[in-house]
Amino acid sequence: MEPLTYTTAEITAWIGGFYWPLVRVAGLMSIAPIIGGKQVPMRIRVGLAVLVTFVILPFTGSAPAVEPLSADGVLITGQQFLIGVAMGFMLQLIFNAVALAGENIAMTMGLGFAVMSDPQNGIQVPVVGQFFMIMATLLFLALNGHHAALQMVADSFHYLPVATIGMGSEVLWQLLEWAGVLFRGAVSIALPAVTALLTVNLVMGVMTRAAPQLNIFSVGFPVTMTVGFVVILVSLPVFMPIFERLMSDTFGTIATLFTGGQ
Repeated sequence: MEPLTYTTAEITAWIGGFYWPLVRVAGLMSIAPIIGGKQVPMRIRVGLAVLVTFVILPFTGSAPAVEPLSADGVLITGQQFLIGVAMGFMLQLIFNAVALAGENIAMTMGLGFAVMSDPQNGIQVPVVGQFFMIMATLLFLALNGHHAALQMVADSFHYLPVATIGMGSEVLWQLLEWAGVLFRGAVSIALPAVTALLTVNLVMGVMTRAAPQLNIFSVGFPVTMTVGFVVILVSLPVFMPIFERLMSDTFGTIATLFTGGQ
C-alpha cells in the first residue's frame, strides 16, 4: 500500500479554508450583541466561533491558495476580520440606540444618579437604560436575531468570498453614515417619555413663577419620577415595533453593503 502524500499547496488550501472563515466569524462575535459582551468568557466565544465555522464551512466556498503567514495572507486575514467586525458593529448600534434612549429618559426623570453595572459593556449605566437593554436582549432572542446573524455571516461568503476585496472606501463611508441610526433609534424610543417629562418640567416652572414659596425640589422630583414611570409603562407596547424596525433596517443595510447594492 502506497503512503498518502500531500503537497504544500493542498495543506495550505485546507488551512486557509478553515482559518479565514474562522477569522470573519470571530470578528463578528467579538463585538456582536449578547455574545460579544464582557460577561461572556473568551473561551466560550472562541469555542462558539470554531463551532459556527464548522457549521457554515460548506457555504464558504474555496479558499485562495495563499500562505496564511505571507504578506497577502496577513492582508486577507485583516480583511476578513474587518468584515466580521463591521457586521457586528452595525448590530451593536441597535443596542446602543436603546441604551442611549434609556439614559435620556433617566436624565429627564432625575434618575441619572441611579446607576448599575452593565455586563454587556462593562460600564456604569442608569437603571432605566439597563431596563431597556434587558428588554432589547429578550426581544432580539425572541425575534430570532441570533439566527439571522448566523445566516448573515454565512451569506456573506457567497457575496464576498475570502479573496474578494469588498471593504472599499465606499462601503466604509456607508458604514459610518449608518451610525446615525444610533440617534434616530434613540429619539424614536425616548420621544414619548421625554416629551411628557419636558411638559411636566414646564408646568413645574410655571407653578414656581406663580407661587415662589412652593418648594419645587420637594414636589417636582416625586411628580417627575411618577410621570416618567407611568409614561414608560404606557409606551412599552410601542417599543417592540420600533426595535423590530431597527433590526429589519440593520439587516437590510448589511445585506445591501455586502452585496454591492444588489
